[in-house]
Amino acid sequence: MATQVQKVQKVLVHLSGGNADAQCARFVQSITGHFGGQDETQVVCYLDNNRFILSQGAGQRVPLKRPAFCPFKHLSVTQAAAIPLDVQDRGVDVAVAVILQTANQRVLLTRRAAGLRIFPGLWVPPGVCLSLVAAGLRELHEETGLEVEQNDVSPQILGLWEVRRAPTGTHTLTHSHKCVCVCVSQVCLRPDPAEVSACLWVDRDLARSIVGGADGEEGGLQPPPPPAVRVTEVLPDGALRGSLLPGAVLCARAPAEGPDVERVITGTKYALGLWLDSLAPRQSC
Repeated sequence: MATQVQKVQKVLVHLSGGNADAQCARFVQSITGHFGGQDETQVVCYLDNNRFILSQGAGQRVPLKRPAFCPFKHLSVTQAAAIPLDVQDRGVDVAVAVILQTANQRVLLTRRAAGLRIFPGLWVPPGVCLSLVAAGLRELHEETGLEVEQNDVSPQILGLWEVRRAPTGTHTLTHSHKCVCVCVSQVCLRPDPAEVSACLWVDRDLARSIVGGADGEEGGLQPPPPPAVRVTEVLPDGALRGSLLPGAVLCARAPAEGPDVERVITGTKYALGLWLDSLAPRQSC
């Protein structure tokens, strides 16, 4: 069913503490760090008058996490002062990552096109750039060809991921500071070759192997990945072609230095872990 999604107004993170009114998060502050010194916490989140409010008040909580190497975690006063004022006033954007799940519990990952500036050639869930559900559906359509009416889906929020996104090979803090809202939803792929170079449906066993290869950690993968997995390559003319990809590629860890390698990005590993956790209650029934 075709849909025409209108441009969505930018949504920013607002932080609430105690009885004080929610304040717009500053670009240079870690939103995870606002709630304590750990890299993961639990928060209540909701949308109010185009503000995405995070608090630790009453309500159902979801996990909020940042990577251990998050640059905003250790940002010094001197580094913060060096960021242009117009960037400091930007706030923290909200984006949506759509974990698209089938009825037989498989999820969709897409490999980003090699020509993109952000995460080229890396594996991500579709729809990670725009604000909340309506824009997330638009991004989903642009990247995969899926056409879904907003009223036809009821996405469940699994968790939140704080991330700095910048062009590959750069370490600038001035490009983007986002809070990615990880959602899961059950809804003929026609991927856009300008955005996507391959697609892959991930089952629970493969997801466990991918999550086991957490970036910044050492040791073997448990369970080990399969020798090869079947993926669908997207050719320049939009045609689809089946091929095999070594399972170890999807479980590769981010290199500590030097050029990046083809892998599932850190935030996507976190999102897959949230998805696996969401399946646990069903398996115990």
